[in-house]
Amino acid sequence: MTTALIALDWGSTQLRAYRLGVRGEVLEARALPWGVAHLPDTGFEGAFAEAVDGWPPTPVIACGMVGSRNGWREAPYLDVPASTDALAASLLRLSTAQGRQLYIVPGLRDPARPDVMRGEETQIAGLLAREPGAVRESDIILPGTHSKWVRVRHGKVARLATAMTGELFHLLYQHSVLGASLPAPTTDEQAFRQGVLTARESGAAGVLSRIFLARTLMLDGELAPTSVADYLSGLLIGEEFRAALAAGWTKPQATLHIVGDEALVTRYQRAAETFDLHLLKAAGDTAAAGLWHLACLASLLPSHAMT
Repeated sequence: MTTALIALDWGSTQLRAYRLGVRGEVLEARALPWGVAHLPDTGFEGAFAEAVDGWPPTPVIACGMVGSRNGWREAPYLDVPASTDALAASLLRLSTAQGRQLYIVPGLRDPARPDVMRGEETQIAGLLAREPGAVRESDIILPGTHSKWVRVRHGKVARLATAMTGELFHLLYQHSVLGASLPAPTTDEQAFRQGVLTARESGAAGVLSRIFLARTLMLDGELAPTSVADYLSGLLIGEEFRAALAAGWTKPQATLHIVGDEALVTRYQRAAETFDLHLLKAAGDTAAAGLWHLACLASLLPSHAMT
C-alpha cells in the first residue's frame, strides 16, 4: 500500500514510528527503546535510521522530546493561545544524514503559570481532528508521568497546567518509606477507591496532610501491604482531581475528554466518578492522528493523499 507519510512520536523513554497511508491510516508501526534519554551509540541519527529502515523516502514528521532542549534539535515553544494551524506553520525542518527531511512539532508554553508541554499538543491536535465538537470548547486531561490539564477554546489551546502525579507515585512508592520492603503489589480496587476518597475529603489541607496514611493504615492492619500501591495511586490521582477543581481547571459535574494509555484512562475514569466528573475516552491513536493532521495543514503530503 502507498506510503504518504512517516510519523514519529519520540519521547524521553521510547520512540514510536508509524508508516501512514494516503488517508492517514496506520500501515505499519514500530516501537523502539530509543527515547531521548537513552539512545544507541550512533545517537539520534542511528535511532532515526532504525526507525525508518526500509520505509519509502517520504517526508517525516515528529513530536515529543526530540524537539526539546535535550533533543535532536530544539523546536521553540509556541505561547498559548495557539491553534493547530499555528503549530503546523511552526514546524522545525531538519535534514538528516540520510537526506530525509524531518519536521519537528514545537511544544506549547503557557506564560501565565508558566507551564509547558511537548508531545501532548500533537495528541490534542489528533483529538480535535477526530472530535469536531471539542473544537469550540472543551477541557482535556492527558494523564501520565506528568499529567496535563488543557483548556481549548475556539480551536486554540487557551491554557495548560501540569500535575506530576505519575512521577510522584513512582518516587514515593519506589524511594520512600511508604513502599519500603513491601511485597509485590496486587490489584485492589477497594484500596484505590479508599485512596481517592481520602484525597477528596482532605479539603483545603490537601493530600500532604494524609499521605502518611499509606504507611500507618498498613501498620495498623487496615491496609494489606500488597494494597499500598493501589491506595497510594488513588490518593495521588484523587488529589489531582481535588486540586483541579479547587484551582478552577475544571468545574463540578463537568464532562472532559481524556487521552492516554487505556489502563491509566480507566483508572482516572473510576476516580473521576468520586468527584462527580465524567471523562470521555478518545478513540484510537491520537498522536498518529495529530501528526497526520499537522502534516496536512503544513502541506507535507503528496497531492493524492486525502485529509
